[in-house]
Amino acid sequence: MSKTKTKVKRVVLAYSGGLDTSIILKWLQTTYGCEVVTFTADLGQGEELEPARKKAELLGVKPENIFIEDVREEFVRDYVFPMFRANAQYEGLYLLGTSIARPLIAKRLVEIARQVGADAIAHGSTGKGNDQVRFELSAYALEPDIKVIAPWREWEFTSRNALIAFAEKNQIPIAKDKRGDAPFSTDANLLHISSEGKVLEDPAEEVPNYVYSRTLDPEKAPDKATIVEIAFEKGDPVAIDGKKLSPAALLTALNKLGHDNGIGRLDLVENRFVGMKSRGMYETPGGTILLAAHRGIESITLDRGAAHLKDELMPKYAELIYNGFWFSPEREMLQVLIDKSQEYVAGRVRLKLYKGNVILIGRDSPYSLYDQDLVTFEEGAVAYDHNDASGFIKLNALRLRTLAKRKRKAAKG
Repeated sequence: MSKTKTKVKRVVLAYSGGLDTSIILKWLQTTYGCEVVTFTADLGQGEELEPARKKAELLGVKPENIFIEDVREEFVRDYVFPMFRANAQYEGLYLLGTSIARPLIAKRLVEIARQVGADAIAHGSTGKGNDQVRFELSAYALEPDIKVIAPWREWEFTSRNALIAFAEKNQIPIAKDKRGDAPFSTDANLLHISSEGKVLEDPAEEVPNYVYSRTLDPEKAPDKATIVEIAFEKGDPVAIDGKKLSPAALLTALNKLGHDNGIGRLDLVENRFVGMKSRGMYETPGGTILLAAHRGIESITLDRGAAHLKDELMPKYAELIYNGFWFSPEREMLQVLIDKSQEYVAGRVRLKLYKGNVILIGRDSPYSLYDQDLVTFEEGAVAYDHNDASGFIKLNALRLRTLAKRKRKAAKG
């Protein structure tokens, strides 16, 4: 068994009920000799959670130490929507579906640890990925003295067979489909599902059709477009086709629309925070629609300076979330700026969804900055004097003309 461990009396484990976290649960019990408390979050991953309770009980966890919580509304309201106010995309493409879920899970792990008097928390992230960083940075930001146990960085198991052997030795039930190596691994929540590893590791090879689960093949999507209207208040979506919905219900509805129209697939090679490149396949149907709609309403309600500043700051904001710094002061500072920009981002956006495409077809707002009198080419418009442009152009051209004269003088010798 492993080397002598620091004494731990009680640990709160982020527990899915799957084979890997069940092995971790038993490993914690046998290695640290500690009491294990499990936390299972319903983030909208689409799986039944009660089996996790039964599995935990089977492995010796007391009923009062099993926490299963529906955090979908909190997830969308306090994490997803604030992020979408920023139009955040890591490396210009990734809508951060996995990244944004980690701080909420870490927050609840820390809160439960305080509640039950635990002296440590544990997670099942591997030593090569980003999630270990996200979990632990979030936990330390909230509870600086918490001990974090990361079994994948500590235990001696070096193969799937070794894990299976440990499970069999400790009478952990193993489903038939879990005995061999999975063709790829997934992570899911209400915002997205990600798939990576094994059959997806070669970026030159197309993603097999069987990997997709949240979206129809765009080629098989309906031949007739779907028209949808999304209403916004202060930068957040509040209604679809005139029907007000809670944050989680609204994202669920957008996911259905996106699924049915083959929207939201992304094949991405990204730069992990830990230093390596990784190829993943992401499906974010509702989020892809929401991003297009939010940018649409911002286009008529945000001033140019505010809009351009937001776009300049967005890559930094997205990188902070990707790297696990949700609870950092710089992310919180940026959030205040972003939220200030959203005061008048309200109105309605109409979209056409068709075979993988999200097409903006209309937008209106009571706070619109779009002035038809200013942009019209019709005669008689008095709001804009064309002659004013002459001085504007001359002033902006002044330095360019000065540079051109110097260049011409230098060329003559």
